[in-house]
Amino acid sequence: MQRSTNRVDTGTGHVVVIGGGIAGLAAAHRLLATGLRVTLLEATGRLGGKLMTGDIAGTQVDLGAESMLARRPEAVDLARAVGLGDRLQPPATATAAVWTRGELRPMPKGHVMGVPGDPAALGGVLSPEGLARIAQERDLTPTAVGDDVAVGAYVADRLGREVVDRLVEPLLGGVYAGDAYRLSMRAAVPQLFEVAREGGSLLDGVQRIQQQAAARRSTGPVFQGIDGGIGTLPEAVADAVRAGGGEILTATPVLGLTRTTDGWDIRTDTRVITADGIVLATPAWSASTLLAAESPAASVELAGVEYASMALVTLAFRRSDVAATGALDGRSGFLVPPVDGRTIKASTFSTHKWQWVADAAPDLFVLRTSVGRYGEEDHLHREDTELVDVSLRDLAEATGLAAKPVDTEVTRWIGGLPQYPVGHLTRVARIRDEVAKLPALRVCGAVYDGVGIPACIASAHRAADEIAADLAGEIIATPTLVQGTRSEAGQ
Repeated sequence: MQRSTNRVDTGTGHVVVIGGGIAGLAAAHRLLATGLRVTLLEATGRLGGKLMTGDIAGTQVDLGAESMLARRPEAVDLARAVGLGDRLQPPATATAAVWTRGELRPMPKGHVMGVPGDPAALGGVLSPEGLARIAQERDLTPTAVGDDVAVGAYVADRLGREVVDRLVEPLLGGVYAGDAYRLSMRAAVPQLFEVAREGGSLLDGVQRIQQQAAARRSTGPVFQGIDGGIGTLPEAVADAVRAGGGEILTATPVLGLTRTTDGWDIRTDTRVITADGIVLATPAWSASTLLAAESPAASVELAGVEYASMALVTLAFRRSDVAATGALDGRSGFLVPPVDGRTIKASTFSTHKWQWVADAAPDLFVLRTSVGRYGEEDHLHREDTELVDVSLRDLAEATGLAAKPVDTEVTRWIGGLPQYPVGHLTRVARIRDEVAKLPALRVCGAVYDGVGIPACIASAHRAADEIAADLAGEIIATPTLVQGTRSEAGQ
């Protein structure tokens, strides 16, 4: 029986990347450097996934992720390779606060994801009772962690719940939009997990982590942004992929994958594309559907991955109105512990944090709030105006800000962040073991090795290198990054 769709035979040495987020784009970029032919398919009409810019009061700002960890090289290296090197920009200030126990309090220093090495650093954020509980930690017997343990459960056992509720929760929530009492320590904070496995004092272990970090610390920034927004990175990578001969098709959903005697058939809504290899860079639920026929075991594992949804509320004020109230100082923003019962979980003062925002809109003050985390998605069903109003109420209570915004933008990220519960890395290993049984097919993205931009790019590079090795029949050397059409000045 003949197919009802058109079959496109593109020959050998052809890899199809499914998914046009930063992981899929990075995989395509990497594959082209090995000499393979690449086609990238994105179901929606836009590239970039959770990286996106938009307009607020005539100014371009990030409406998704706004920074990338610079201590890992993958994201910064990719930005430089595609011509954005001169637009890399660290935060103008990293001075943040915690809105807890009724006040904005300076973010303590000397901690690892909220876990302190010295209780004295937490004065003001924790109660006297909470500080006294931490001081007992060195007298406790070691806490067994087994193959994995929830961050919140372990830290609460060692240091008390206040440390978790007022510091660990808001910090981890800002990364995963998750619940610290479910979140895998092995996956989310591996350096703490290694300390926990060694036994002994957690406080002493954190101090060792800090000493080791100080010994190898470079003089460079911890985080980097991009002038014009992190959301400009995907299109720059896409430009480099096109310049390298890759094909990118948006609004092209993939409906099914079928193994053939010499490769794969990828069925879209209009045709069938043949390929020698596939990189699957989609969210877990999509990967689960596409792998259901060819790898039922991997499909079941992927179907079990849960996601958190959130909304970002971006607000622009006249700078003169903000200055007149004296409401905001030079902070980059503040975090909000869920235990305090507020609606917003964080606020970023973009005009303070990013010099490029301040320069682009000298008469405006731009900030944003985030709403929602795992298990608290009801807020996302509110109308945009309600989310703006509740953000303004919380901001007023936290900072005294009484000004009215001149423009607002609400961005919903439904299913935006995969959750990493206890045992997540074991699940990932099972998925990869099953997928590896398929010829020249690999998976990558935020599900597997971390939700940050560098981690997503690293997983993409791993997938691309393994596909290239499969098709070459041998392990290949790390390829040279494909250069984009933009100059280092970003032009």
